Amino acid sequence: MNIAVILAGGTGSRLGDSTPKQFFKVAGKTIIEHTVDVFEKNNNIDEISIVIHESFVSTIEEMIITNSWTKVRKVLKGGKERYESSLAAINAYSDFPNYNLIFHDAVRPLINDRIIRDVVNALQKYNAVDVAVAATDTIIQVDDSGEIIENIPNRKYLRRGQTPQAFKLDTIRKAYEIGLSDPNFVSSDDCGTIVRYLPSEKIFVVQGEESNMKLTYKEDTYLLDKLFQLRSYSIQNEIDFNLLKNRVLVIFGGNSGIGEKIYEIAKSYGANVFTFSRSSTGTDIGDKISVKNALANVYDKTQRIDYVVNCAAILARQPLIYMNEKLITEMIRTNYDGLVNIAVESYNYLKESKGHLLLYTSSSYTRGRAFYSIYSSTKAAVVNFMQALASEWDSSNIRINVMNPERTKTPLRIKNFGIEAENTLLTTDVVALASLKTLLSDFTGQVIDVKLRKE
Repeated sequence: MNIAVILAGGTGSRLGDSTPKQFFKVAGKTIIEHTVDVFEKNNNIDEISIVIHESFVSTIEEMIITNSWTKVRKVLKGGKERYESSLAAINAYSDFPNYNLIFHDAVRPLINDRIIRDVVNALQKYNAVDVAVAATDTIIQVDDSGEIIENIPNRKYLRRGQTPQAFKLDTIRKAYEIGLSDPNFVSSDDCGTIVRYLPSEKIFVVQGEESNMKLTYKEDTYLLDKLFQLRSYSIQNEIDFNLLKNRVLVIFGGNSGIGEKIYEIAKSYGANVFTFSRSSTGTDIGDKISVKNALANVYDKTQRIDYVVNCAAILARQPLIYMNEKLITEMIRTNYDGLVNIAVESYNYLKESKGHLLLYTSSSYTRGRAFYSIYSSTKAAVVNFMQALASEWDSSNIRINVMNPERTKTPLRIKNFGIEAENTLLTTDVVALASLKTLLSDFTGQVIDVKLRKE
Protein backbone atom coordinates (compact mmCIF):
# COMPACT_ATOMS: atom_id res chain seq x y z
CA MET A 1 0.00 0.00 0.00
CA ASN A 2 1.29 3.44 -0.94
CA ILE A 3 0.08 6.07 1.53
CA ALA A 4 0.54 9.73 0.59
CA VAL A 5 0.95 11.81 3.75
CA ILE A 6 0.25 15.48 3.08
CA LEU A 7 2.04 17.54 5.73
CA ALA A 8 -0.03 20.68 6.27
CA GLY A 9 0.53 21.46 9.93
CA GLY A 10 2.35 24.76 9.39
CA THR A 11 0.87 28.10 10.35
CA GLY A 12 2.55 30.07 7.55
CA SER A 13 4.26 32.71 9.71
CA ARG A 14 7.02 33.35 7.17
CA LEU A 15 4.42 34.18 4.53
CA GLY A 16 3.44 37.19 6.63
CA ASP A 17 -0.27 36.42 6.47
CA SER A 18 -2.81 35.50 9.11
CA THR A 19 -4.00 32.64 6.90
CA PRO A 20 -1.73 29.55 6.75
CA LYS A 21 0.03 29.34 3.41
CA GLN A 22 -1.58 26.03 2.46
CA PHE A 23 -4.88 27.93 2.19
CA PHE A 24 -3.53 30.58 -0.17
CA LYS A 25 -5.60 30.56 -3.37
CA VAL A 26 -4.15 30.22 -6.84
CA ALA A 27 -5.69 29.08 -10.15
CA GLY A 28 -9.12 28.64 -8.65
CA LYS A 29 -8.25 26.52 -5.61
CA THR A 30 -6.25 26.61 -2.40
CA ILE A 31 -2.66 25.36 -2.45
CA ILE A 32 -3.53 22.25 -0.45
CA GLU A 33 -6.41 21.39 -2.78
CA HIS A 34 -4.09 21.46 -5.78
CA THR A 35 -1.60 19.28 -3.90
CA VAL A 36 -4.12 16.68 -2.77
CA ASP A 37 -5.69 16.60 -6.25
CA VAL A 38 -2.42 15.38 -7.76
CA PHE A 39 -2.19 12.44 -5.34
CA GLU A 40 -5.93 11.74 -5.56
CA LYS A 41 -5.65 11.28 -9.33
CA ASN A 42 -2.36 9.37 -9.34
CA ASN A 43 -2.77 5.63 -9.94
CA ASN A 44 0.26 4.78 -7.79
CA ILE A 45 -1.36 6.16 -4.63
CA ASP A 46 -3.77 3.93 -2.70
CA GLU A 47 -4.64 6.18 0.22
CA ILE A 48 -4.10 9.75 1.44
CA SER A 49 -3.64 11.03 4.97
CA ILE A 50 -3.65 14.78 5.69
CA VAL A 51 -1.85 16.08 8.75
CA ILE A 52 -3.18 19.49 9.77
CA HIS A 53 -3.21 21.88 12.73
CA GLU A 54 -6.15 21.05 14.96
CA SER A 55 -7.72 24.47 14.25
CA PHE A 56 -8.25 23.51 10.60
CA VAL A 57 -9.47 19.93 10.83
CA SER A 58 -13.05 20.95 10.02
CA THR A 59 -11.80 23.02 7.04
CA ILE A 60 -10.09 19.93 5.59
CA GLU A 61 -13.17 17.80 6.23
CA GLU A 62 -15.25 20.28 4.23
CA MET A 63 -12.68 20.16 1.41
CA ILE A 64 -12.91 16.37 1.29
CA ILE A 65 -16.64 16.63 0.66
CA THR A 66 -16.41 19.56 -1.76
CA ASN A 67 -13.69 17.96 -3.87
CA SER A 68 -15.10 14.41 -3.66
CA TRP A 69 -11.71 13.05 -2.58
CA THR A 70 -12.19 9.29 -2.26
CA LYS A 71 -8.63 8.41 -1.25
CA VAL A 72 -8.42 10.69 1.80
CA ARG A 73 -9.03 8.28 4.71
CA LYS A 74 -7.39 10.05 7.63
CA VAL A 75 -7.22 13.64 8.87
CA LEU A 76 -4.62 13.76 11.63
CA LYS A 77 -3.67 16.53 14.02
CA GLY A 78 -0.10 17.68 13.55
CA GLY A 79 2.38 18.93 16.13
CA LYS A 80 4.27 22.15 16.53
CA GLU A 81 7.41 20.74 14.87
CA ARG A 82 7.50 19.15 11.44
CA TYR A 83 8.75 15.81 12.77
CA GLU A 84 5.72 15.64 15.09
CA SER A 85 3.46 15.74 12.03
CA SER A 86 5.45 12.90 10.45
CA LEU A 87 5.16 10.92 13.68
CA ALA A 88 1.38 11.40 13.67
CA ALA A 89 1.22 9.51 10.37
CA ILE A 90 3.81 6.91 11.42
CA ASN A 91 1.80 6.11 14.54
CA ALA A 92 -1.50 6.07 12.63
CA TYR A 93 -0.20 3.26 10.38
CA SER A 94 1.99 1.50 12.94
CA ASP A 95 0.13 -1.79 12.50
CA PHE A 96 1.27 -2.01 8.87
CA PRO A 97 5.11 -2.10 8.86
CA ASN A 98 5.27 -2.98 5.15
CA TYR A 99 3.27 0.05 4.02
CA ASN A 100 5.02 2.81 2.10
CA LEU A 101 4.65 6.29 3.57
CA ILE A 102 5.16 9.09 1.03
CA PHE A 103 5.53 12.38 2.87
CA HIS A 104 4.85 15.54 0.85
CA ASP A 105 4.69 19.21 1.78
CA ALA A 106 1.17 20.56 1.28
CA VAL A 107 2.72 23.78 -0.02
CA ARG A 108 4.39 22.11 -3.02
CA PRO A 109 1.30 22.04 -5.28
CA LEU A 110 3.18 21.58 -8.55
CA ILE A 111 4.29 18.05 -7.75
CA ASN A 112 3.67 15.89 -10.81
CA ASP A 113 2.89 12.30 -11.71
CA ARG A 114 6.39 11.57 -13.03
CA ILE A 115 8.04 12.36 -9.69
CA ILE A 116 5.45 10.33 -7.75
CA ARG A 117 5.89 7.38 -10.12
CA ASP A 118 9.68 7.46 -9.80
CA VAL A 119 9.47 7.64 -6.00
CA VAL A 120 7.11 4.66 -5.80
CA ASN A 121 9.27 2.65 -8.20
CA ALA A 122 12.39 3.42 -6.17
CA LEU A 123 10.72 2.05 -3.03
CA GLN A 124 10.73 -1.39 -4.66
CA LYS A 125 14.51 -1.46 -4.20
CA TYR A 126 15.24 1.02 -1.39
CA ASN A 127 13.73 1.59 2.05
CA ALA A 128 14.21 5.35 1.89
CA VAL A 129 13.82 7.77 -1.03
CA ASP A 130 14.36 11.51 -1.37
CA VAL A 131 13.65 13.97 -4.19
CA ALA A 132 16.18 16.65 -5.07
CA VAL A 133 17.47 18.93 -7.80
CA ALA A 134 21.03 19.95 -8.60
CA ALA A 135 22.46 22.99 -6.82
CA THR A 136 22.94 25.58 -9.55
CA ASP A 137 24.42 28.28 -7.31
CA THR A 138 27.74 28.06 -5.56
CA ILE A 139 27.21 27.00 -1.95
CA ILE A 140 29.49 28.52 0.66
CA GLN A 141 30.10 27.31 4.19
CA VAL A 142 30.75 30.03 6.77
CA ASP A 143 32.25 30.02 10.22
CA ASP A 144 30.39 30.51 13.51
CA SER A 145 30.20 34.26 12.95
CA GLY A 146 28.27 33.72 9.72
CA GLU A 147 30.43 36.34 8.01
CA ILE A 148 33.61 34.51 6.95
CA ILE A 149 33.80 31.79 4.30
CA GLU A 150 35.23 28.61 5.75
CA ASN A 151 34.73 26.22 2.86
CA ILE A 152 33.25 26.02 -0.64
CA PRO A 153 31.97 22.46 -1.24
CA ASN A 154 32.13 20.97 -4.71
CA ARG A 155 28.77 21.79 -6.30
CA LYS A 156 28.90 18.51 -8.23
CA TYR A 157 27.93 16.64 -5.07
CA LEU A 158 25.32 19.06 -3.78
CA ARG A 159 21.57 18.84 -4.21
CA ARG A 160 18.59 20.89 -3.04
CA GLY A 161 16.08 18.70 -1.27
CA GLN A 162 12.39 18.67 -2.15
CA THR A 163 9.53 16.35 -1.32
CA PRO A 164 8.11 13.73 -1.49
CA GLN A 165 10.33 11.80 0.89
CA ALA A 166 9.25 8.19 1.02
CA PHE A 167 9.97 5.24 3.31
CA LYS A 168 9.06 1.76 4.26
CA LEU A 169 7.08 2.44 7.41
CA ASP A 170 9.20 0.11 9.51
CA THR A 171 12.37 1.95 8.44
CA ILE A 172 11.25 5.49 9.26
CA ARG A 173 9.65 4.32 12.52
CA LYS A 174 12.89 2.69 13.62
CA ALA A 175 14.86 5.88 12.86
CA TYR A 176 12.51 7.97 14.99
CA GLU A 177 12.56 5.45 17.85
CA ILE A 178 16.33 5.80 18.03
CA GLY A 179 16.20 9.55 17.51
CA LEU A 180 13.62 10.24 20.21
CA SER A 181 15.82 8.46 22.75
CA ASP A 182 18.59 10.96 21.96
CA PRO A 183 18.46 13.93 24.40
CA ASN A 184 19.95 16.11 21.63
CA PHE A 185 17.41 15.01 19.02
CA VAL A 186 16.96 17.49 16.17
CA SER A 187 15.13 16.78 12.91
CA SER A 188 14.76 19.14 9.98
CA ASP A 189 13.18 16.51 7.75
CA ASP A 190 12.58 12.77 7.63
CA CYS A 191 15.55 11.88 5.42
CA GLY A 192 17.74 13.79 7.85
CA THR A 193 16.48 11.54 10.63
CA ILE A 194 17.45 8.47 8.58
CA VAL A 195 20.92 9.87 7.83
CA ARG A 196 21.59 10.62 11.49
CA TYR A 197 20.09 7.59 13.20
CA LEU A 198 20.23 4.86 10.53
CA PRO A 199 23.48 5.86 8.79
CA SER A 200 23.88 2.49 7.07
CA GLU A 201 20.51 2.85 5.32
CA LYS A 202 20.91 3.97 1.70
CA ILE A 203 18.65 6.80 0.58
CA PHE A 204 17.96 6.85 -3.15
CA VAL A 205 17.60 10.26 -4.77
CA VAL A 206 14.89 10.78 -7.39
CA GLN A 207 15.36 13.69 -9.79
CA GLY A 208 13.03 16.52 -8.84
CA GLU A 209 12.00 19.55 -10.87
CA GLU A 210 12.48 23.27 -10.41
CA SER A 211 8.73 23.78 -10.72
CA ASN A 212 8.19 21.59 -7.64
CA MET A 213 8.77 24.67 -5.51
CA LYS A 214 7.71 25.28 -1.94
CA LEU A 215 5.62 28.27 -0.96
CA THR A 216 7.56 29.84 1.90
CA TYR A 217 7.85 33.61 1.57
CA LYS A 218 5.50 36.32 0.31
CA GLU A 219 7.56 36.71 -2.85
CA ASP A 220 6.97 33.03 -3.67
CA THR A 221 3.27 33.67 -4.21
CA TYR A 222 3.98 35.70 -7.36
CA LEU A 223 6.24 33.03 -8.84
CA LEU A 224 3.85 30.25 -7.93
CA ASP A 225 0.96 32.09 -9.51
CA LYS A 226 2.96 32.52 -12.71
CA LEU A 227 4.00 28.85 -12.74
CA PHE A 228 0.36 27.84 -12.44
CA GLN A 229 -0.46 30.18 -15.28
CA LEU A 230 2.24 28.68 -17.48
CA ARG A 231 1.59 25.10 -16.43
CA SER A 232 -0.44 23.31 -19.05
CA TYR A 233 -2.43 20.13 -18.80
CA SER A 234 -1.89 17.40 -21.33
CA ILE A 235 -5.07 15.39 -21.73
CA GLN A 236 -3.79 11.88 -22.36
CA ASN A 237 -6.56 9.81 -20.80
CA GLU A 238 -9.16 8.14 -22.98
CA ILE A 239 -12.47 9.97 -23.16
CA ASP A 240 -15.77 8.42 -24.20
CA PHE A 241 -17.11 10.88 -26.75
CA ASN A 242 -20.47 9.13 -26.60
CA LEU A 243 -21.01 11.16 -23.41
CA LEU A 244 -21.72 14.07 -25.75
CA LYS A 245 -25.00 12.49 -26.79
CA ASN A 246 -27.95 14.82 -26.10
CA ARG A 247 -25.67 17.43 -24.49
CA VAL A 248 -26.26 21.01 -25.62
CA LEU A 249 -23.19 22.79 -26.98
CA VAL A 250 -23.07 26.43 -28.05
CA ILE A 251 -20.13 27.59 -30.18
CA PHE A 252 -19.39 31.23 -30.86
CA GLY A 253 -17.21 31.49 -33.96
CA GLY A 254 -18.34 28.10 -35.19
CA ASN A 255 -18.61 28.73 -38.90
CA SER A 256 -14.97 27.95 -39.76
CA GLY A 257 -11.67 26.62 -38.43
CA ILE A 258 -11.58 24.97 -35.01
CA GLY A 259 -15.16 25.91 -34.15
CA GLU A 260 -16.50 24.33 -37.32
CA LYS A 261 -14.59 21.12 -36.65
CA ILE A 262 -15.86 20.96 -33.04
CA TYR A 263 -19.37 21.29 -34.46
CA GLU A 264 -18.87 18.41 -36.90
CA ILE A 265 -17.36 16.01 -34.35
CA ALA A 266 -19.82 16.80 -31.57
CA LYS A 267 -22.78 16.38 -33.94
CA SER A 268 -21.45 12.99 -35.03
CA TYR A 269 -21.67 11.83 -31.40
CA GLY A 270 -25.23 13.01 -30.98
CA ALA A 271 -24.75 16.40 -29.33
CA ASN A 272 -27.18 19.23 -29.94
CA VAL A 273 -24.85 21.88 -31.33
CA PHE A 274 -25.64 25.51 -32.08
CA THR A 275 -23.16 27.83 -33.79
CA PHE A 276 -23.14 31.61 -33.93
CA SER A 277 -20.95 34.03 -35.84
CA ARG A 278 -21.18 37.40 -37.54
CA SER A 279 -21.06 35.86 -41.00
CA SER A 280 -23.58 33.06 -40.49
CA THR A 281 -26.07 34.37 -37.90
CA GLY A 282 -25.18 38.05 -37.57
CA THR A 283 -24.06 37.46 -33.97
CA ASP A 284 -21.52 40.01 -32.78
CA ILE A 285 -19.99 38.83 -29.48
CA GLY A 286 -18.77 42.38 -28.84
CA ASP A 287 -22.44 43.28 -28.38
CA LYS A 288 -23.83 41.95 -25.09
CA ILE A 289 -27.42 41.91 -26.32
CA SER A 290 -26.43 39.86 -29.34
CA VAL A 291 -24.81 37.23 -27.10
CA LYS A 292 -27.74 37.29 -24.70
CA ASN A 293 -30.24 36.69 -27.51
CA ALA A 294 -28.21 33.84 -28.99
CA LEU A 295 -28.05 31.94 -25.70
CA ALA A 296 -31.70 32.63 -24.87
CA ASN A 297 -32.69 31.30 -28.28
CA VAL A 298 -30.86 28.03 -27.64
CA TYR A 299 -32.29 27.66 -24.13
CA ASP A 300 -35.84 28.25 -25.39
CA LYS A 301 -35.37 25.29 -27.72
CA THR A 302 -33.51 22.89 -25.42
CA GLN A 303 -34.19 23.99 -21.83
CA ARG A 304 -30.50 23.55 -20.99
CA ILE A 305 -27.00 24.55 -22.06
CA ASP A 306 -24.14 22.26 -21.04
CA TYR A 307 -21.16 23.77 -22.82
CA VAL A 308 -20.26 27.17 -24.21
CA VAL A 309 -17.20 27.49 -26.45
CA ASN A 310 -15.74 30.75 -27.71
CA CYS A 311 -13.62 30.36 -30.85
CA ALA A 312 -14.26 33.87 -32.16
CA ALA A 313 -11.20 36.11 -32.49
CA ILE A 314 -9.64 38.72 -34.74
CA LEU A 315 -5.94 38.68 -35.63
CA ALA A 316 -4.24 41.44 -37.58
CA ARG A 317 -0.43 41.36 -37.74
CA GLN A 318 0.59 44.99 -37.94
CA PRO A 319 2.79 47.45 -36.05
CA LEU A 320 0.58 49.25 -33.56
CA ILE A 321 1.32 52.73 -34.92
CA TYR A 322 0.07 51.69 -38.37
CA MET A 323 -3.18 50.22 -37.10
CA ASN A 324 -6.17 52.46 -37.59
CA GLU A 325 -8.43 53.17 -34.63
CA LYS A 326 -11.28 51.16 -36.10
CA LEU A 327 -9.18 47.99 -36.32
CA ILE A 328 -7.80 48.42 -32.80
CA THR A 329 -11.30 48.90 -31.41
CA GLU A 330 -12.65 45.93 -33.32
CA MET A 331 -9.92 43.59 -32.07
CA ILE A 332 -10.37 44.64 -28.44
CA ARG A 333 -14.15 44.52 -28.77
CA THR A 334 -14.13 40.97 -30.15
CA ASN A 335 -11.13 39.43 -28.39
CA TYR A 336 -11.78 40.88 -24.93
CA ASP A 337 -15.22 42.49 -24.63
CA GLY A 338 -16.71 39.48 -26.40
CA LEU A 339 -15.02 37.19 -23.91
CA VAL A 340 -16.60 39.07 -21.00
CA ASN A 341 -20.01 39.18 -22.65
CA ILE A 342 -20.04 35.43 -23.26
CA ALA A 343 -18.99 34.67 -19.69
CA VAL A 344 -21.56 36.97 -18.10
CA GLU A 345 -24.45 35.80 -20.27
CA SER A 346 -23.50 32.10 -19.97
CA TYR A 347 -23.25 32.06 -16.18
CA ASN A 348 -26.84 31.26 -15.20
CA TYR A 349 -27.20 28.56 -17.85
CA LEU A 350 -23.93 26.87 -16.89
CA LYS A 351 -24.69 27.14 -13.19
CA GLU A 352 -27.95 25.30 -13.77
CA SER A 353 -26.29 22.51 -15.77
CA LYS A 354 -22.98 22.49 -13.83
CA GLY A 355 -21.47 23.08 -17.22
CA HIS A 356 -18.25 24.16 -18.85
CA LEU A 357 -17.00 27.37 -20.49
CA LEU A 358 -14.11 26.83 -22.89
CA LEU A 359 -11.92 29.64 -24.19
CA TYR A 360 -8.87 29.89 -26.46
CA THR A 361 -5.53 31.56 -26.12
CA SER A 362 -2.38 31.55 -28.23
CA SER A 363 1.24 30.73 -27.48
CA SER A 364 1.83 34.46 -27.83
CA TYR A 365 0.04 35.01 -24.49
CA THR A 366 3.24 34.32 -22.53
CA ARG A 367 5.17 37.16 -24.17
CA GLY A 368 4.17 40.18 -26.21
CA ARG A 369 5.53 39.95 -29.74
CA ALA A 370 6.21 42.54 -32.39
CA PHE A 371 3.19 43.11 -34.67
CA TYR A 372 1.00 41.20 -32.16
CA SER A 373 0.58 43.91 -29.51
CA ILE A 374 -3.21 43.90 -29.43
CA TYR A 375 -3.72 40.22 -30.23
CA SER A 376 -1.15 38.80 -27.79
CA SER A 377 -2.24 41.13 -24.96
CA THR A 378 -5.88 40.10 -25.35
CA LYS A 379 -4.83 36.44 -25.40
CA ALA A 380 -2.88 36.97 -22.17
CA ALA A 381 -6.05 38.50 -20.76
CA VAL A 382 -7.97 35.33 -21.66
CA VAL A 383 -5.73 33.29 -19.35
CA ASN A 384 -5.93 35.71 -16.44
CA PHE A 385 -9.68 36.05 -16.93
CA MET A 386 -10.13 32.27 -16.88
CA GLN A 387 -8.10 31.84 -13.70
CA ALA A 388 -10.08 34.52 -11.90
CA LEU A 389 -13.42 33.02 -12.94
CA ALA A 390 -12.30 29.50 -12.04
CA SER A 391 -12.03 30.75 -8.47
CA GLU A 392 -15.20 32.84 -8.55
CA TRP A 393 -17.30 30.11 -10.15
CA ASP A 394 -15.95 27.12 -8.23
CA SER A 395 -18.82 27.20 -5.73
CA SER A 396 -21.28 27.28 -8.65
CA ASN A 397 -19.76 24.06 -10.05
CA ILE A 398 -18.91 25.69 -13.37
CA ARG A 399 -15.69 24.56 -15.00
CA ILE A 400 -13.71 27.01 -17.10
CA ASN A 401 -10.53 26.23 -19.01
CA VAL A 402 -8.42 27.64 -21.83
CA MET A 403 -7.06 25.78 -24.86
CA ASN A 404 -3.59 26.77 -26.02
CA PRO A 405 -2.97 25.16 -29.41
CA GLU A 406 0.30 25.49 -31.28
CA ARG A 407 0.15 26.95 -34.76
CA THR A 408 -2.99 25.58 -36.38
CA LYS A 409 -4.05 25.58 -40.00
CA THR A 410 -7.14 27.79 -39.85
CA PRO A 411 -8.53 30.41 -42.24
CA LEU A 412 -7.46 33.06 -39.71
CA ARG A 413 -3.85 31.89 -39.84
CA ILE A 414 -3.77 31.46 -43.60
CA LYS A 415 -5.08 35.01 -43.99
CA ASN A 416 -2.23 36.40 -41.88
CA PHE A 417 0.66 34.06 -42.72
CA GLY A 418 -0.04 32.68 -46.16
CA ILE A 419 1.02 29.18 -47.16
CA GLU A 420 3.10 27.28 -44.61
CA ALA A 421 4.55 23.77 -44.57
CA GLU A 422 1.82 21.30 -43.58
CA ASN A 423 4.12 19.41 -41.18
CA THR A 424 4.63 22.55 -39.09
CA LEU A 425 0.93 23.06 -38.35
CA LEU A 426 -1.70 21.35 -36.24
CA THR A 427 -4.90 20.36 -37.99
CA THR A 428 -8.24 21.63 -36.76
CA ASP A 429 -9.28 17.99 -36.12
CA VAL A 430 -6.55 17.57 -33.49
CA VAL A 431 -7.44 20.80 -31.69
CA ALA A 432 -11.18 20.07 -31.87
CA LEU A 433 -10.73 16.60 -30.35
CA ALA A 434 -8.61 18.02 -27.52
CA SER A 435 -11.25 20.67 -26.94
CA LEU A 436 -14.04 18.10 -26.67
CA LYS A 437 -11.92 16.00 -24.30
CA THR A 438 -11.53 19.07 -22.13
CA LEU A 439 -15.27 19.71 -22.09
CA LEU A 440 -15.80 16.13 -20.89
CA SER A 441 -13.08 16.35 -18.22
CA ASP A 442 -13.59 17.42 -14.61
CA PHE A 443 -10.76 19.90 -14.01
CA THR A 444 -11.02 23.68 -14.01
CA GLY A 445 -8.75 26.71 -14.07
CA GLN A 446 -6.18 25.19 -16.43
CA VAL A 447 -4.40 26.05 -19.66
CA ILE A 448 -4.41 22.98 -21.90
CA ASP A 449 -1.58 22.76 -24.39
CA VAL A 450 -2.19 21.12 -27.75
CA LYS A 451 1.17 20.43 -29.34
CA LEU A 452 2.28 19.24 -32.73
CA ARG A 453 3.42 15.66 -32.37
CA LYS A 454 7.05 15.28 -33.37
CA GLU A 455 7.70 12.16 -35.39
